[in-house]
Amino acid sequence: MDKESSVTERLYYQDSYLRTFQAQVVQKREASAHLAVVLDATAFYPTGGGQPHDTGSLNGVRVVDVQVLQEGEIAHLLDGPLNETNVQGEIDWARRFDHMQQHTGQHILSQAFLQTLNAETVGFHLGEALSTIDLDRAPLSHEQVAAAVQVANSVVLDNRPIIARFVDKGELATMPLRKMPDVEGPIRIVQVSEFDWSPCGGTHVRNSGEVGTIHVSRVERRKKQTRIYFLCGWRALVDHDRKHEIVQALTAHFTTGEEEIIPSVERLEAEVKRTRKKLAATQMQLLDYELTGWIDQAESVGQVQVVRLAFDDWDVNLLKEAARRLTERPGIVALLAIRGPSAQLVFARSDDVAADMSKLMRAACAATGGRGGGRPKFAQGSASGSSLVDLALDEAVGHLKDL
Repeated sequence: MDKESSVTERLYYQDSYLRTFQAQVVQKREASAHLAVVLDATAFYPTGGGQPHDTGSLNGVRVVDVQVLQEGEIAHLLDGPLNETNVQGEIDWARRFDHMQQHTGQHILSQAFLQTLNAETVGFHLGEALSTIDLDRAPLSHEQVAAAVQVANSVVLDNRPIIARFVDKGELATMPLRKMPDVEGPIRIVQVSEFDWSPCGGTHVRNSGEVGTIHVSRVERRKKQTRIYFLCGWRALVDHDRKHEIVQALTAHFTTGEEEIIPSVERLEAEVKRTRKKLAATQMQLLDYELTGWIDQAESVGQVQVVRLAFDDWDVNLLKEAARRLTERPGIVALLAIRGPSAQLVFARSDDVAADMSKLMRAACAATGGRGGGRPKFAQGSASGSSLVDLALDEAVGHLKDL
């Protein structure tokens, strides 16, 4: 990062642990419905390089955003007026230190993936809950990821010094950089002692031990890349405590030890599958019994028997199965529906019936503000509310009579 181009002196370059500072207001302007204040010096980090901005206050007025302007100045967006020209800035330390833990953890984790898998980091984002790095390699196995995380945490436990400083081109050429800088002029290098050298303008902890545990929570393949979701420090500790509470609740629920939770869940899942299978078989037997009664009560439209029914709290798959079984018989049109907040419609016909179910469905949906479509023999759609189900069926019957 170019040290000389900055109009505002960036105090966080000198000391990431600086929590309060004195400065002069050199400019005020309006930005995004907020007062934007430019200072001659600031400890507030502006959004950039994958790291979000700091928050805090200037003379007690809340700083809600920090941005780098085109001129190289740093604008502090405030949620209220600021009349003074001499200001005391105060950094929201909990947010700053969290960002320092995550950002330094990213440097360590990226180098660990490079060393163990030759996987380079091509993207980084520090989020509110999780942070991510994108690697240029996919897929990655659980064992490969675990090996990289082990290397990263060994560096954390070594409590290695972390040094951030500006270097010239001559010294830069002697460093084993993980990535090359894309700016001119003096470059700020963040060094994790004897492990990682990277150009970076962000804020970092003094020693790797302050990063705390590095934990990968999820791995996601994205075509030829892999996205790694990770947490460091306090975030990892909070995540651990939350998951520990879940484990304790499960052990109490299943009255078993932690090592038996997964087998207990697997047994429960198998039992649920067996129960669902038995229930489905019972439903099919009941359905077969009811079909004859439905057909006996069907309305005759020409040579066609129209089975028109609306059910409460049925599963849509059961509704489709009912339509299929009804229309296995000749001369049947099934106009079936489920009432509810998301009202479902299923229309079907026997092979020997000429009516087009997709046309009936479009007419029913048009009358009720729903959506749907299908094929001449089978169509599916929805009505915009349970009160419109009868209207949808009426519309379908009316169009059938007009054919």
